[in-house]
Amino acid sequence: QRQGDIVTPRRRRTRQGDLQHICTAEAATTRTTTSPSVLNTANRPITQPIKSRNTKKTDQILNMKLNPQEKSIDELDFLDDLRSKYSHQPVFIQCVEEIALSLLPIFEDPENGAFYKRAFVAMTEPERIMSFRVPWEDDQGFLHFNRGWRVEFSSVLGPYKGGLRFHPSVDEGVLKFLGFEQIFKNALTGLPMGGGKGGSDFNPKGKSETEIRRFCQSFMTELFRYLHPSTDVPAGDIGVGGREIGYMYGTYKRLANKHGEGVLTGKSQLFGGSPLRPEATGFGLVYITQLVVKKKLNRSMEGLLCAVSGSGNVAQNAAKKLMELGAKVMTLSDSNGVLLFEEGMNKKDFDEIVQCKNVNRDRLSSLDGKTSGRYIADQCPWNLDVHFDVALPCATQNEIDEAGAEMLVKNGVLALCEGANLPTNLEAQEVIRGHPDIIYLPGKASNAGGVAVSGLEMSQNSQRLTWTEEEVDAKLQEMMESIYHQMEEVTQSGGTLEKGANRAGFLKVATAMKELGWVS
Repeated sequence: QRQGDIVTPRRRRTRQGDLQHICTAEAATTRTTTSPSVLNTANRPITQPIKSRNTKKTDQILNMKLNPQEKSIDELDFLDDLRSKYSHQPVFIQCVEEIALSLLPIFEDPENGAFYKRAFVAMTEPERIMSFRVPWEDDQGFLHFNRGWRVEFSSVLGPYKGGLRFHPSVDEGVLKFLGFEQIFKNALTGLPMGGGKGGSDFNPKGKSETEIRRFCQSFMTELFRYLHPSTDVPAGDIGVGGREIGYMYGTYKRLANKHGEGVLTGKSQLFGGSPLRPEATGFGLVYITQLVVKKKLNRSMEGLLCAVSGSGNVAQNAAKKLMELGAKVMTLSDSNGVLLFEEGMNKKDFDEIVQCKNVNRDRLSSLDGKTSGRYIADQCPWNLDVHFDVALPCATQNEIDEAGAEMLVKNGVLALCEGANLPTNLEAQEVIRGHPDIIYLPGKASNAGGVAVSGLEMSQNSQRLTWTEEEVDAKLQEMMESIYHQMEEVTQSGGTLEKGANRAGFLKVATAMKELGWVS
């Protein structure tokens, strides 16, 4: 390549469930808007929607008995238009169908079922999607282009809230899946936050710190015009940690000349961040896992064998809290392999991993022989023929497939608690559901600690205050306990925690849409 060449990587389309996308580059900037109040309900029966303040009726819906017969995805005929329109976004369709299946008893309610279907279809259309190019220069002076997006999915409960992901798998469909999940997750926290997601197909792996800084500054140069504490407040996600948030916030401050505004969360405490925000997702996952193990298994975390996938922020902090509670952390992983700790990870092992990933920004393979664990290349925790009591997938979507789930079942897993978003694919979920004695905590509930503390960071920014770490930790534990109790309401009448999470979040958003006049 010559100096000044424009590098435009292409994207390879793959089969459903295979998210190995290559970077895409387009040059136009587009902005599309969908009104949440416009919904074609022709040929649909219209019944009286729920009364806005009838909490008794809502409780009855929450506690509906499940239909004992299995419901097929093909029965969700009211989603046919959506499937046809977005057939090129299989991960998004997968997410919508999974949630819809768990809501079937609500859709079949003779009084309000038609309203709930209309509300659900309205929720599946993002209110706004911004797409833009992100030019950046590498250290050799070559110009590159990546694509950036922000999916402002739902403002029903509050400003759009959700992370930014920098990863080659990112495209509009992936961000719509993540944003749709975010609506229900944020609703469960009880905080006034809507749902959104954003990011780019930029791959930070192998890039210098200067290249990452240039990219973040270019990305925010386009995104900043859409942000406001009352409109849209992004945070971090895969590929976007405190360093990247700092670069983007610095760019926002220079462009907007506004300082101290809560337009990003996950910031350094030096300029408005909250204590425990980096730890919140991992800590929250362990807090709710601890609660469900106590309630369902009548056990403490002491001595439980826990498999954790990933080695980023969520996985690291989940492992840290698990060890504090006396559990044995058996694995951490990255995309190249897995570290297996047959006697459980120790503090020295943990410190080595943090140094490797956060400081050296290296692969776990570099730790082979430097920890008490054994490195296994080209494997993940779910391929290992090893007994785990609790599985905590914290890496990425669809990481546990059918074979992985069968391996977990074969080896007597007691609970599957998701730290990532949709880490268990459809086939694997069916395997787990076929064993009702296995506890299944969906990510929208179990990994909600991150966005919960993001909401607390927004509150602190609004008040120009900083709470103590103890205050934030206490509020985080309260919110995770509240989320568990919302799910548990359904289990008392024969449902599952998964269905409880979806129903509680959906009913809150649907009722608010009715009261706002957006769906009737």
